[in-house]
Amino acid sequence: MGRGDLNVLVVDDDFRVANLHAGIVSALPGFAVVATVNSLAAARAAIAEHAFDLALVDVYLPDGSGVELVREIRFDAMMLTAATESATIRAALAAGALGYLVKPFDHAVLAARLVGYGRYRRVLAAPEVTAADVDAALAALRPPPTTVGGGPVAAPASHTKDLVMQAIRASAEPMSAAQVSAAIGISRATAQRYLASLVGAGDLRMQLRYGSTGRPEQEYSAPRRA
Repeated sequence: MGRGDLNVLVVDDDFRVANLHAGIVSALPGFAVVATVNSLAAARAAIAEHAFDLALVDVYLPDGSGVELVREIRFDAMMLTAATESATIRAALAAGALGYLVKPFDHAVLAARLVGYGRYRRVLAAPEVTAADVDAALAALRPPPTTVGGGPVAAPASHTKDLVMQAIRASAEPMSAAQVSAAIGISRATAQRYLASLVGAGDLRMQLRYGSTGRPEQEYSAPRRA
């Protein structure tokens, strides 16, 4: 966890989905997952112990609705859920949710929303803002998902980005950030930054590799070409 990171709480009744969402968050510079939990009770316990900036919350939890949690907390929240009932959506937004993503969604969609949330926080970090700042902050929460041509928003072009893509495409198996950094001779932090950008642009996919012990590792692969 770096200084200045936005601390995130991930709440989902399915531990694999929770870990997947946590992996997407952790892949983005400026974000840190502080706790990943699977119930309202566990979320409340984590909130009592840690300070958070953002919660990613499912509606369907084993001991209640995630909307209840959003209504209780005094920090930002987004809903990541399969719930599509209009009443639930209205209740979540009325409770204070800044966003509502319906499962299943592409990893890049969540990454783009989180990057937008980071911009929202930066714009509103000043003690006082202008009307244009307010518009910019609110617009950041709804990033455009595509370019004018209809394709994914491209990651910034660079030689290092090209090397990262070449390493991923040349590998028969998904690669971790450590493997990418070793393959092309850059630091792991730099590899992580480019991998996060490529995931956010839709050029790469991120999934979790589960071992026998310890936290699952993020691994990256290129989408299959049609």
